[in-house]
Amino acid sequence: MRLRGTACAAAGLLLAVATGCTGGAEDGAPAPSPAPARTTGESPRATPTPAPADPVSLPALMQRKHTGSGLRLGDVLDRTSAYTRYAVTYEANGLTISGIMNIPEGEGPFPALVLAHGYIDPDVYFSGQGMPREQDRLARSGYVVLHTDYRNHARSDKDPDNDVDLRLGYTEDVIGAALALRSSGRPEIDGDRIGLFGRSMGGGVVYNTLVVAPGLFDAAVAHAPVSARPQENIDHFQRPDGDPLVAEIEEKHGTPEADPAFWRGVSPLTYADRVSEPLLIQHGTADDTCPLAWSREAAAAFGDAGKDVELRTVPGEGHTFGPRWAAEMDVTEAFFARHLR
Repeated sequence: MRLRGTACAAAGLLLAVATGCTGGAEDGAPAPSPAPARTTGESPRATPTPAPADPVSLPALMQRKHTGSGLRLGDVLDRTSAYTRYAVTYEANGLTISGIMNIPEGEGPFPALVLAHGYIDPDVYFSGQGMPREQDRLARSGYVVLHTDYRNHARSDKDPDNDVDLRLGYTEDVIGAALALRSSGRPEIDGDRIGLFGRSMGGGVVYNTLVVAPGLFDAAVAHAPVSARPQENIDHFQRPDGDPLVAEIEEKHGTPEADPAFWRGVSPLTYADRVSEPLLIQHGTADDTCPLAWSREAAAAFGDAGKDVELRTVPGEGHTFGPRWAAEMDVTEAFFARHLR
């Protein structure tokens, strides 16, 4: 059963987080042993207190009471025959996050989709950048589309520690977007039908969100996602370019060899058993930006944990989906229609 409303969503986020994974995903922190049954004449024993989660970890996000509210429509950016495009802001865990929203013409309420874009240098990013084709098509298909800018992007508030803390703040921004949609009270938005769609880095945000906030969304799609193991993304994207941020990350959090527990705690594969939403992953076989092997591993981990996951490989397609983009969007829309319509 899905969690409804901010209070219910928050309650879901406060579930115990010391949960081992199943079916080949990484091992999570061991759960505390239950208190032993009392025996006549034996003094009662105190229940062990679980160790606090590392503040930079998925368990810490699971324990946090997330908030999302104050969805505000600003300037009209564009009007088409099918939808109106607005600049928007909303509040997520105390930060103001900007974005764009496409609202279809016609009588609502419409199901909503939160879009999580891939990596774009925040210094050059502009509001709504990253998934323009998807924004347009999905709005024309009758979805309210909220594309979040994430913190440190466009008009969003700043979070100076976000990069060194492995950008986990983006997960909070996406959770806040869903909660803001649900609590907006706008007649165009059906807060009981919300999906999540991310590509590239945004696909990694999708994975994180599904394990941190199970039940918040109805369904999720990831196109050409990054690795579900942050250390692989660092080794693939940042270390070869000599990014100085790598040294800062390893100084603060240790290397995977020196502190494997930390790196397990930031991988959604460790917590694959928490996912409750159906997940569709689409990945091109010729993707030379994010290797297909990453999606194969993630799909296997979620599948082994008994989750509803489908990996669809796209022959010959690269990272951005060119000739097959329209066909793959047909698949994406059919998936969302099954779960949101």
